[in-house]
Order: sequence, then structure tokens, then C-alpha cells
Amino acid sequence: MQADKIFEALASTARRQILAYLSEAQLSTSELAARFAMSAPAISRHLSVLENAGLVSSERQGQFVLYRLNQDHLINTLNNFAFEICPVARGLKRESAALKKTAQ
Repeated sequence: MQADKIFEALASTARRQILAYLSEAQLSTSELAARFAMSAPAISRHLSVLENAGLVSSERQGQFVLYRLNQDHLINTLNNFAFEICPVARGLKRESAALKKTAQ
């Protein structure tokens, strides 16, 4: 389940901090490693978990790989999770789906 991967990724303080850095700029592994007391390979492992969860994406630019936050994916997943556990939101979600069907 995708939500499981996201919450597992968010369970790490270092990964949450990486997401915070990536919320403002695209950064390479070495740029991120310079902000932490850990090696570039350790940052790479964290980025791999975040990428597997769909929270970040990467793009090669020359000899560097730049990472960026997939903010919409994070927001949508957390929003859907909240709707599932919130009894009020669950009813509103069903009502919204019914309205959508009648409008079609």
C-alpha cells in the first residue's frame, strides 16, 4: 500500500529534514550530505526510500542527480488518509462522489 511506504519514509527524522530542504530547492546528494553529519551514501539510502515512496523525484543534470519534493503526492496521500480516519470527512467524501456521479 502506498500510504504505508509514505508513513514508513516519514518515520525517520533525517528523511523529514531532507524533505524540508527539498521543499525550497532541488539539491544533489552531496549538497544534502553537506547539511547533515552523514555520508553521501547514507543520504542516498534515505533518498532511495523517499523516492520509492513517491515523495521525491530525481533528474540527471550533467554529472549530478538533483532531487526535488513531490509535494502534490505527499499532500494527496495525507489528505486521503485523513478522510479515511475522520468520521465526518468519510461522509463528505461519499456525498461528493455521489454528486459527481449525478453531474455526469
